[in-house]
Amino acid sequence: MKNLLIDYITFDVTPQMIAESMEKNGGRLMVSGVLQRAEAKNQNGRVYPRPILEREVEKYLTESVKQRRALGELDHPDSSIVNLNNVSHNVIDMKWHGNDLVGTVEVLTTPSGNILKELFKAGIKLGISSRGLGSVKQLDERTVEVQDDFELIAFDFVSNPSTHGAFLRPMNESVGHNYVNKYENVNKIITDILTGFN
Repeated sequence: MKNLLIDYITFDVTPQMIAESMEKNGGRLMVSGVLQRAEAKNQNGRVYPRPILEREVEKYLTESVKQRRALGELDHPDSSIVNLNNVSHNVIDMKWHGNDLVGTVEVLTTPSGNILKELFKAGIKLGISSRGLGSVKQLDERTVEVQDDFELIAFDFVSNPSTHGAFLRPMNESVGHNYVNKYENVNKIITDILTGFN
């Protein structure tokens, strides 16, 4: 029986990195980092075999990324369908670096995308999370392995990633990795975005 499988990786972004990324990309915020990791146990105790991920990544590249419809949401829904009302970003590229699947993501100017951008600007540490359907096999007391029936659905931005190191960074080669976490007034930021006040 297939279940909804959700796995997270953290992304780090600073306000300076955002400003420079938007300047380099014509006002668009582009972030990049690890989307998923093969052959490594994540914080959920789940291991994704490389051949299964490779198959699903190739399919996702062909059917979603290359057609500019690799959309994701802000926070995970309990659904196997991407809800267009909550779309915040679009994956525009993915490639393998060893067992790390690295991707480039464009943050959209949708309501959820604007919230995502403002959270990044405030220095909030977020993660990217894969969402898929599949079954798992118990390997030991703390580890399960994703099985061949796995289907990748989307990558969503979330507050608590399970894949180690899945923090996205703005696309800007000149910026260093001096990350700051500023958990300041998130509710005000979200309220301002939703009500249109600055």
